[in-house]
Amino acid sequence: MDSWCLPWLLLSKTLLVVSGMPTPENFDVDGGKDEDIFDINDASGLNLFEGDIDLGRTDRNAIRDNNRRWPHVIPYVLQDNLEMNAKGVILRAFERYRLKTCIDFKPWEGEKEYISLYKGEGCFSAIGNNHVGKQLLSIGSKCDRIGSIQHEFLHALGFVHEQSRSDRDDYITVMKDRILPGKDANFFCFNDMQIDTLNVPYDYISLTHYSKQAFQKSTEPTILPKEPKFLDMIGQRIDLSDYDIEKLSRLYNCSSSKTFMDSCDFELENICGMIQSSEDNGDWQRVSQVSGGPDTDHSYLGKCKGCGFFMHFNSSSMSVGEKAILESRIFYPKRGFQCLQFYYYNSGNEDDKLNIYVREYMSDYENDSLILIHEIKDHPIGTWQLHCIPLTVTTKFRVVFEGTRGIGISSGGLSIDDINLSETRCPHQIWKISNFTELLALRKIILSPPFYSPTGYAFQIKLDLYNLTRIGIFFSLISGANDEKLQWPCPWHQATMTLLDQNPDIRRRMSNERSITTDPFQKIDAKTFFWDKPSKVGKKHIFPNGTSYSKSVGKGTSHYITHKWLHSRDFIKGDNIYILLTVEDISNLLSTESSFIPTKIPDSTSKPNISLCANFTCENDGVCVIRNDKAECRCKSGKNWWHMGEKCEIQASTLDAIFIEVLITAAVFVIMLVVTLVSLSWTKKKYRGKNNANKSNFTLKHNVSS
Repeated sequence: MDSWCLPWLLLSKTLLVVSGMPTPENFDVDGGKDEDIFDINDASGLNLFEGDIDLGRTDRNAIRDNNRRWPHVIPYVLQDNLEMNAKGVILRAFERYRLKTCIDFKPWEGEKEYISLYKGEGCFSAIGNNHVGKQLLSIGSKCDRIGSIQHEFLHALGFVHEQSRSDRDDYITVMKDRILPGKDANFFCFNDMQIDTLNVPYDYISLTHYSKQAFQKSTEPTILPKEPKFLDMIGQRIDLSDYDIEKLSRLYNCSSSKTFMDSCDFELENICGMIQSSEDNGDWQRVSQVSGGPDTDHSYLGKCKGCGFFMHFNSSSMSVGEKAILESRIFYPKRGFQCLQFYYYNSGNEDDKLNIYVREYMSDYENDSLILIHEIKDHPIGTWQLHCIPLTVTTKFRVVFEGTRGIGISSGGLSIDDINLSETRCPHQIWKISNFTELLALRKIILSPPFYSPTGYAFQIKLDLYNLTRIGIFFSLISGANDEKLQWPCPWHQATMTLLDQNPDIRRRMSNERSITTDPFQKIDAKTFFWDKPSKVGKKHIFPNGTSYSKSVGKGTSHYITHKWLHSRDFIKGDNIYILLTVEDISNLLSTESSFIPTKIPDSTSKPNISLCANFTCENDGVCVIRNDKAECRCKSGKNWWHMGEKCEIQASTLDAIFIEVLITAAVFVIMLVVTLVSLSWTKKKYRGKNNANKSNFTLKHNVSS
């Protein structure tokens, strides 16, 4: 552990609860409104088919055409005009598709057909692959929610809205008298010749379903599910549903997903192909309860009779130092990074420990190396605990769980359950909140302990439970141990706050997340930068242990998740919730348009004059590209710096931009001061002149009268 983390260890288990109404110290990116895609598009004046589908020259009857499918790996371009937060969220949306489906995405390298994402007037997409070369998909202002982006990509992959199915009248009632005038066509219903339901049941919680208030002219719902419990759940923009995934898999003939590796809840007796080692002193046992705890597994928490198993190492039956080793089956990595997630329960003693190893195979099964990755050694607390362990394996490997008996009396042992392994990034921090239903009933504001980003910025999360129907969440920078060594205002760090859906299988989780990005140019007022050093722009606060700190204004949303959705899945499990936190530097996304020089224009039969670049030189490693039959430079950028100008001849940085902005502000202030002083001087002279004239006139009159 890095030394700068140590001062905060005493606070790592702290939960600060603030009673009363929420304070105004937050910036709500949603403006206090829960706007759906269609509200955003309507406010932008767009009149698209079904609210967010750009039909262009497409005939609606062509939607079922198999020639409109994309390849499993879709080339894409992120246009530079996209908002920085949107760019980061788009990449996170791609990761969700990779984890749950066989669809992958790659930067465009001259392929004939590709998707170009840009900041348009709203959120919209075409249906399927229209074979136009460069196919546009708009992620405009306020469209940077991960569920909204996944929604638009479902259209691009060939899907219409769920309530447009031919059998929709069996499941919902469209209240035509409540629809806005002129918007009736948005409730169009396709027939079986136009779309294929792929023999998947109607899905109330599909990511593509309208919400109950879609295109309403008052406050009454325009869609009534015939299963009333779904009234407040239709129209979710959280994640792909199980049926969304199934439809995608059937349409694109998916047999597996791209980044998923394994999920094990130990319900089957073969324990997911795991093996017991012959080099230890005992075995891990598959059990449903242990006298010293846990009394249930984590997957079902006692809700299922005849099921609910986990693996247990009984340290009470072992001597000090004796071990039990459990090894996974062999995995074959493709990406070079993985995340291992599992739940852990210690009912032994504080000296019992669980070691996580990776057994790497260089060539064959005999030439291997065992590498210690992580050690867990903590006090028994009588509850399941989530652990996320990052791995960086590039050759075939096994994951090894080694339980070791420690010194002292043990009444139980170590248990593990709900193991998931995927080729994804682990969260940087985990915030566990216990006794959550009680806190929810008390309508409190909860502050997290302090956390650090990988780059050293200290931050805190605020969970606002005050509202009766929804929860808010806000991210703040706080004063930390590294502040004097960091760049301020904090440049282009994206904070992602994920409420974990604790389904045992990572592929079936519908975790709720929102992201915000620190824009170093954003201001609170004319002189104050939003993301400047907290000790400079923040307010003083006190941790429960009496330590004082400064906290900046929070940025987030008051519409993070509704109570209805909170209780509909496994967000709350064992009365615990987990918020996974990632804060990463995304300054590399400042310039994202492809620098590839195409051999032909994708949406035209004509060819560009490649020779235009022959005599056109770009400086500072810029790349010549051809746009609209003209040569221009695509300039290089990096962390907190970039080149610009016609030939990339100018180098700029975040600090330069801030310095220039401060200089301009100071110059304007000086000019205004000079103007004010000159005006005062001129007024004073004018007043004196008038006063002298009056005195002369008075003297003249006095002499005449004498």
